[in-house]
Amino acid sequence: MKGSVALTITLSSVILFVLLFPKTPSLLESQSNSMSRARSFVLWLHGLGDSGPANEPIKTLFTSPEFGTTKWSFPSAPSAPVTCNYGSVMPSWFDILEIPVTADSPNDESSLLKAVRNVHATIDKEIAAGVNPNNVFICGFSQGGALTLASVLLYPKTLGGAAVFSGWVPFNSSIAEQITPEAKQTPILWSHGLVDRTVLFEAGQAGPPFLEKLGVRCEFKAYPGLAHSINNEELRYLESWIKARLQSSSQ
Repeated sequence: MKGSVALTITLSSVILFVLLFPKTPSLLESQSNSMSRARSFVLWLHGLGDSGPANEPIKTLFTSPEFGTTKWSFPSAPSAPVTCNYGSVMPSWFDILEIPVTADSPNDESSLLKAVRNVHATIDKEIAAGVNPNNVFICGFSQGGALTLASVLLYPKTLGGAAVFSGWVPFNSSIAEQITPEAKQTPILWSHGLVDRTVLFEAGQAGPPFLEKLGVRCEFKAYPGLAHSINNEELRYLESWIKARLQSSSQ
């Protein structure tokens, strides 16, 4: 299977479920919680070849009242040639050199750091608008998960959390030296399917030990039978994980 097929992942099954079985809080419930909860921000970074708008239905799964004042952002990656896909031009946050991605795959740190700067600019904008950094959450799938990890670790402040789905560590130990003590306090949730053949499970499994050596908290969850995709179980858990870390306006 060519890389362009293997790494162009959609969330059609998740999105179909959401559209067919929506569950939204009442208007009065939303208004009541909007007055008592502080604003929060969730940035979702899609996988290679995907788009932001295609992932927007994910937010409808987050039905808890705590998300009544949450701002969601689903940006789309710029189009660029991708080495692992034979130079084909497609939406890509940074270059990926080989597929499948393993624990020992080489990294293109130059294009990665450029993408990280763009993510940081988005975070800075929301914090400047009044969002508490502790209520900023970055989430991403596959290539977006790898970018999520790099972005939060290289951000100079402690954020609410980062969620990596089917991702990998996209940089070498030299970049790890740039991680600040504040960034090391950002909690990380890492989820990976046991039968992932695109970003191998070993690539995801190598993440937590790497982070632990840096003094970064990481919760790792393995999903039997899950290939290179996201399921509703992962997203439901993400909802509870973020909810437990949201801070009220009084904090």
